[in-house]
Amino acid sequence: MVCWPRLGEGETPRRRFDAKGESVAERDVTHDGAALSELCAWLIEVTGAQPAQIAVAIETPRGPIVETLLERGFVVYSINPKQLDRFRDRFTVAGAKDDSRDAHVLASSVRTDRRAFRLLTFDDPLIIELREWLRIEDELKQERIRLSNRVREQLWRYYPQANRLSDDVADDWFLDLWEQVPTPATAAQVNENTVAKILKTRRIRRFNAAEALAILRQQPLQVAPGTAKAATAHIRTMAVRLRLINEQIKQAERRLDELCAGIKASAPGQICEQRDVAILRSFPGLGRINIAALLAEACQPLRERDYQVLRVLSGSAPVSRRSGKSWIVLRRYACNNRLRNAIYHWARVAIQHDAVSKRRYDELRRRGHGRARALRGVGDRLLYVLCKLLQRQTPYDPEYKIQQMQLTA
Repeated sequence: MVCWPRLGEGETPRRRFDAKGESVAERDVTHDGAALSELCAWLIEVTGAQPAQIAVAIETPRGPIVETLLERGFVVYSINPKQLDRFRDRFTVAGAKDDSRDAHVLASSVRTDRRAFRLLTFDDPLIIELREWLRIEDELKQERIRLSNRVREQLWRYYPQANRLSDDVADDWFLDLWEQVPTPATAAQVNENTVAKILKTRRIRRFNAAEALAILRQQPLQVAPGTAKAATAHIRTMAVRLRLINEQIKQAERRLDELCAGIKASAPGQICEQRDVAILRSFPGLGRINIAALLAEACQPLRERDYQVLRVLSGSAPVSRRSGKSWIVLRRYACNNRLRNAIYHWARVAIQHDAVSKRRYDELRRRGHGRARALRGVGDRLLYVLCKLLQRQTPYDPEYKIQQMQLTA
């Protein structure tokens, strides 16, 4: 934890100081509770003001330092590191950077350009938990993909016909089948009723037991002695982990549903009343994961119904570079990746189930835009409609325009 004493007019900090005003080089500084409490006390002592009168500028929007300052009543502002880099050019054009200079830049810019900063507040406890479960679910799926790729590689070593049964070798039904038929030699001897029972229990109707065994009994590879035994031992260890991950993913999805259903606010100004969640669920293309991503990653813009901030955070707003007769429009890459993916999948599913979104998509494609650009345009429109419906507290109605035309006719 590092902070800086108050500067005089025109003075530039030369050394970093800790909460006691001592040089950081003199001793190590920790982020434990005692040190953070000491920081708050030191800020009040050196400024001689109440916490509510002290503005703190910081780059990270969350963490123990931010939460401690907010809990003690300080006014905390966050800024994107790229914006801070632009503010740094006011003080040096040589590209020099150090912590002391950054502190000076933050202190100056939060006084003169506070509109560029984001005022931080405590999130609703359910939103904090929802955000964490969303990350847990994402990490579990990534781990599942890694393990399934490793299983597929082991199968290619000695049992490639097993890969033809399913595109998802990490699914529970495939693991059940593999445990009963782990090698081509076992496939030649297994009873058809054993395979049929697995398919019936797991409700697999793409093929029957005879068709599955016909695939598994195709001419096997000629491999070195011991290869099949080694590969099956490797797959068996990964199958245990995959079963656990599959169960944890189901648990995470159930918890996400519970949190989305339980988000409510009795006091005005808090995030997402139950009515807001019902409005989100009324949109075509918004399922469990996408709703959770919107609530977790964009809680403040949703609370404020701020369409412009939402489209910037999700990457739907393009970046324009205009000078004289030159005007270049580029895709926005500096955005929240989880929110960007949620809007992309929202738009992708919406064009399949919503006629208005489909017409918008087709119009953009006729203009010569690619698929990804057209989906960003559909997502941008959906965000605008979402903010309007949240303001009116009205669920989405795909027949709204048709009804309006019938009333005016």
